[in-house]
Amino acid sequence: MKKTLIIAEKPSAAKKIAEALADKKIGIKSQDKIKYYQVKHKNKEILVVCAVGHLYILREVNKKGWTYPVFDIGWVESYKASKKAEFTKSYLLLIEQLAKECDEFYLGTDKDLEGELIGYNILRFACKQKDAKRMEFSTMTKEDLLNAFQNPKPHIDFPLFESGETRHFLDFFYGISLSRALTLSIKKAGSFKLMSIGRVQGPTLDILAKKELEIKKFKPEPFWEIELITDKLNAFHKKGQFKDKKEAQDIIKRTKGKSAIVSSIKKTKKTQKPPYPFDLTSLQLESYKKLGFTPKQTLQLAQNLYIRGYISYPRTSSQKLPISLGYKKILDKLSKQEKFSKLVKLLPEKLIPHEGPKSDPAHPAIFVTGEIGKLRPQEERLYDLITHRFLATFGQDAIRETMSVDIDVNKEIFVTSGTRTVEPGWHILYGRFAKFEEQTLPDLKEKQELKVKEIKLHEKETQPPKRFTQASIIKELESKGLGTKATRSLILDTLYERNYVQEKSIEVTDLGLKTVQTLKKYVPEILDEELTRHFEEELEQIQNKQKSPKEVLEEAKEFITKSSNHFKENELKIGKELLAANRETQAQTSLIGKCPNCEEGLLSIRKGRFGLFISCDKYKICGTTFSIPKGALIKSTKEICEHCQHPTILIIKKGKRPLSTCINKECPSKKSEIKSDKNKKCPNCGSELVIRKSIYNSFIGCSTYPKCKYVEYVNNKVKEKV
Repeated sequence: MKKTLIIAEKPSAAKKIAEALADKKIGIKSQDKIKYYQVKHKNKEILVVCAVGHLYILREVNKKGWTYPVFDIGWVESYKASKKAEFTKSYLLLIEQLAKECDEFYLGTDKDLEGELIGYNILRFACKQKDAKRMEFSTMTKEDLLNAFQNPKPHIDFPLFESGETRHFLDFFYGISLSRALTLSIKKAGSFKLMSIGRVQGPTLDILAKKELEIKKFKPEPFWEIELITDKLNAFHKKGQFKDKKEAQDIIKRTKGKSAIVSSIKKTKKTQKPPYPFDLTSLQLESYKKLGFTPKQTLQLAQNLYIRGYISYPRTSSQKLPISLGYKKILDKLSKQEKFSKLVKLLPEKLIPHEGPKSDPAHPAIFVTGEIGKLRPQEERLYDLITHRFLATFGQDAIRETMSVDIDVNKEIFVTSGTRTVEPGWHILYGRFAKFEEQTLPDLKEKQELKVKEIKLHEKETQPPKRFTQASIIKELESKGLGTKATRSLILDTLYERNYVQEKSIEVTDLGLKTVQTLKKYVPEILDEELTRHFEEELEQIQNKQKSPKEVLEEAKEFITKSSNHFKENELKIGKELLAANRETQAQTSLIGKCPNCEEGLLSIRKGRFGLFISCDKYKICGTTFSIPKGALIKSTKEICEHCQHPTILIIKKGKRPLSTCINKECPSKKSEIKSDKNKKCPNCGSELVIRKSIYNSFIGCSTYPKCKYVEYVNNKVKEKV
């Protein structure tokens, strides 16, 4: 009896699909520790297998050393191309084996560029199939997965696949050719530094560099403001900023000792429409603003919620919630969750979401399914935000009233205003995420005289432009049509990894600035936004069957060949300029602070035989060194420890929250300091327990340490024997 094979994108997705389709209990099988599922659905035997992302990746064919440009590339098994991907071999071998048992194939990967590409590569290379039926779903609920299987598309989306594959070819051509050109230019100048630049990475760095130069060139200018302080309220002169101090002083002279009369009161009401449903970019922006999550964190958390069936597919650019989703069904489920039950009752009878202009042919806006289970704290916070947003889109308009007051002091007009919410409408549904400043002015009447306490002159200066945050740069890239909703946060990550940018409020390093400056001088086309946008449009045209992949790739090859020739003509010049900037950036990023011992030298991170350590640059005279934790990224906090006056550092370890700590091991803050309750004894030996501080956290330990190594963590009270 032949079988049906369903290919899912991830292990958790495979399990969800199997659970949804099984008429009875699912059969969990394994081969080489890799799980797959065997189920029966309406007398049809189904096998559900999974990928783990890309099982095939692009690599050079007939590689001939580090040369460029590179166009001779092809798909190879991931495990053959990278040691880090060796674990994918077992997944691929399992799929190849099970495919031989099957005569019907379904693609159940995510419905987007990457999902179509991952799935079709597996179909054509591992399963030896030219086509398959396509399951299309936007949530991992049983109902949607069943519907996707019972009503599949007869073919995979070939235009979507071709667009996705062409994007990968384009990015590989750009990335490997131009990054190799940059790296080899530094090598030719006498050093080695792995550099990278890409089709979207270059213009992104250029946007950030322009902002950085704008900030560096900014020169503050003084200005003055005049404040009227009365017994009822404060107001500022109508003109706002005075560039001429004498003009402001003259006004103060004319108004001194004069009466303050309310000359005008205006009240205006403004209707606030409910917010649009979330697309990925607006979710990342709101999550950064309200929860402090980076765009990358938000995407990962949203992906987790999607896979578990709690929200719809997050990588969407849609702000539409079609009626076919079944609003009432979702709201009925939400009403069973205690924290949302009261809000659901506040919704109007007629459910019409306030939709935005953006749409996505593959998926609706992000919405909650009503399903829920146990969530981790960060997942719960994001789930709450998405749920409140979903509810708020169905809410009534809110009304805000602004009261503007003009005050006449000897014909000089001072103004103030206050805004308050008079009808909260959808604000209630958005809950704690609807944060609006409420400023209510006192009751006043026209011609009312106010008691003047003081008329004050404030001296201020203009402020430089604000830097981009990780969220605002993603919004900027979207507005310029650069990158995709799924790749923008990855591009930003690469800029941090390459030391082109640093800090949360994005600051471009000397290396980043010099890279942009050098590229503009010798190969300016690499940073051209218009060219990058042009290729983005052509990729969309492939998806819409208006262009062929071959046309787009030939155009790209011509451009990259031209850029590569510009590199080769100026390789040494480019290398020398970048090398100097790299050394300056390394010196800045490794600087920890002043040496607390000699007070003349500077402490920096250095590399020795046994790893990284901190030492004074007057080492031969001073000899001061400090050890630092292994396997962590170390950054200076530019702060001094209040206990011992040593510099503090930020320790960043994967999977852990960044920790700020003093570099001094003998710092009083790290000593045992407080004894716990005398009635509480060590369960191992009966001795007293004391609170200690390590470099990472506080913990309760046995007072007889190291003889007894019992510890009990203060924060989560987890006990363990060491």
